[in-house]
Amino acid sequence: MQKEKKILYFNTSDRYASIEFGDSLYQLLCKEVASRPLVFLCIGSDRATGDCLGPLLGHRLDAIFRNSPYFVYGTLKEPVHAKNLQETIDKIYRLHENPLIVAIDASLGRSSHVGYYTLGEGPLRPGAGVDKQLPFVGDYYITGIVNISGLLDQMLLQTTRLHTVMSLSDQIYDGIRHFIYKLDRKKVLLGTYIPQ
Repeated sequence: MQKEKKILYFNTSDRYASIEFGDSLYQLLCKEVASRPLVFLCIGSDRATGDCLGPLLGHRLDAIFRNSPYFVYGTLKEPVHAKNLQETIDKIYRLHENPLIVAIDASLGRSSHVGYYTLGEGPLRPGAGVDKQLPFVGDYYITGIVNISGLLDQMLLQTTRLHTVMSLSDQIYDGIRHFIYKLDRKKVLLGTYIPQ
């Protein structure tokens, strides 16, 4: 019998959500990241408000991950989207041996879940909310629910409030920073941290 995969929800309205998210990310990844290069794959386009969560987050993570042992693909400067996703996945596997990939993307959901973000085990299927046939990617995934799912989903991505996307981006970013802090602290305590 296959083990049921976890999916956790976090609400941007909750004061301590980003810390709980960072702690959850640490619990899920800390064992694997010791022996595998950690890659954040931030998917989306900067041409639609509702789809720019990935590039916004990638832009911010790229600034703090320079000269670090962590890697980011998908930024405002070089977004990863439908047209170059497979090429980017191939590049990641070519450059990193057995990478631990955390795929990040915007998503659509129920109206009661708008403003929530999720953390899940297993691969992400980007573009599923707008009926795009794209490859599954990632060992774990993070999604930010930016708008409601329904008819004309592509139009909903174009009319999503930037405030919602920025709130999600801020919280996910804070949570990842908390996760990295815990990870680096553990490496220092174990004597395995090598400053770059």
